[in-house]
Order: sequence, then structure tokens, then C-alpha cells
Amino acid sequence: MKHQLYILFLLLTIATQLPAQTMVRARYTTEDSVWVTQQLQRAVLADTLPSLNLFFARQLLGRPYVAHTLEGNDDEPLTVNTRQLDCTTLVETVLALTMTARSGSTQFSDYLAHLSEMRYRDGISAGYTSRLHYFTDWIIDNSRRGMVIELQQPSSLFAARQTIKVGYMTTYPYRYEALRRHPEWVPLIRQTEQAINGKTFAYIPKKLTNRHSLMRQYIHDGDVIAITCKKEGLDIAHLGFAVWRNDGLHLLNASSIHHKVVEEPMTLYQYLYKHPSHTGVRILRLQTNNIKK
Repeated sequence: MKHQLYILFLLLTIATQLPAQTMVRARYTTEDSVWVTQQLQRAVLADTLPSLNLFFARQLLGRPYVAHTLEGNDDEPLTVNTRQLDCTTLVETVLALTMTARSGSTQFSDYLAHLSEMRYRDGISAGYTSRLHYFTDWIIDNSRRGMVIELQQPSSLFAARQTIKVGYMTTYPYRYEALRRHPEWVPLIRQTEQAINGKTFAYIPKKLTNRHSLMRQYIHDGDVIAITCKKEGLDIAHLGFAVWRNDGLHLLNASSIHHKVVEEPMTLYQYLYKHPSHTGVRILRLQTNNIKK
């Protein structure tokens, strides 16, 4: 009975916090909103942890891996799904939780605002084509607005250069439900691809990811790891969070291989060499000093 009353209290609190516009545009379940609120309340006690990113990410361990949970809605609502995750939604879910907690809030409405700010160009949802589909585009947009920083030094570690050449979405639009239904959106996606093509970024080649003593100086627990690849038309193959253990750097990720969110038992170096198309990693860090309060 006490548990039921607590859940009812949380639901009433959430309902009074949400602006009408957010309620119309967001898509989530009661389970999602209650879970987010509970985690934000728990984070108040965990604020002294070295990495809130890892604190939140570990609350999602074991959640099923499910792809394309943002698809299937022409009006592009802000989708919250903490029950099923892919690598991108895991990263966005965790970073939005950390941003909300660092802003001093435990309100679900503030979580929605931070999630939307991160997921869409200029932080404004204006339909499917405003979503930052390619992760390089995501990095550029969120870096420009001071939300994240991409590490590209020292050159002794970030020793390789990635020149962006994306085009997967417009080459295979039939693989995307929204583009199948709306072929008129394909030229808009192509404009996005053309805007980032040709840009270059420093990254750590996978042969150097076993240099743990050097990497520990620059990569922190909870940093975002973006795995570069040589797949035609793509820039980033997979995402996750950095986890340091005694034997080296590991990846916490929503895994299509394990079918759930896991901390990989093998080191990142071993993981990358299990995947021939993976070429190395780019590293991002949330800029908590710039979080709006």
C-alpha cells in the first residue's frame, strides 16, 4: 500500500510539472516517467560519485536492446523509452539524466527539455529531418552549443584522422520507415549529409587502445565512446560509455550481440578487434559547467 501511494504521489507530481505543449509532443509510458523521476531523486544522494553518467547507465544494465524505438511517428514526438534501448538512445537517456541532475532538478519536465535539446538540431524539434541522425552531426551540433566537447589531443594518442563521407540514409531510404512514407524528406537528409561530408576529426586508432597508462590520463569513466568504422556511407558504428577496470578500458553499451545493456567483459581493445570494420574511437565529454539551471 505504501508503495502504491508513493507511485501515485510521483505521478501527481509529474503531471503538475509538465507544460501542456510538452505533454502533447512527448511520447512515454507511466513506467518511463516514474523511473526517470526515481533515478533523479536517487542521484541527489549520489552526486558525489566520480561519474553520474556511469551511475545512471548502470541503472539500465540488463534492459533489452531494441532498435528503431524512435521511429514510426510522422509527427516526431519526443520519444522516451527507458524500457528498450539501442546504443544511441542509451547515450541520450543517460546524458539527459546527468544534465538534469547537474542542473539541480528532479523534475521529469526538465529531463524532457534536456533530452530534446540534445536530440534535435539547435535543440528544437521540427520534425523527423531536424533529428540529428548521423552521430557526427550530433557531435557538431551539441559541441557548438557547448553541451559536449570532443577530445582530439594529444596527437600521440589521437593519431588518426577520420574524413566524413556519409550517405547511408539517402542511398538506402527504403530501410527507414519515415523515408519510405515520405520520400520528399530524402533531399533534406541529403543536405545534412553534404553539410558534414569532408570534415575531419582526430580519433584513437584501435591499435593504440591497449595503451592503457596513456589513455587513463585523458579518458574518464563515463566519457562517451563513439566507434569509428569503414562501412560505406557511415561515420560511427556504435556508441557506449567508458568504464575503467583493473585490466583496462571497457565499454558499457546497449549491445545487439548480448541483446541487452551490458558492461562488456572484454576490454575495448579486444572488442574492437572482434569487429573488423571498426577502426578506432572518438571520445566525447559532457560539459556540465554549461548546463542550464
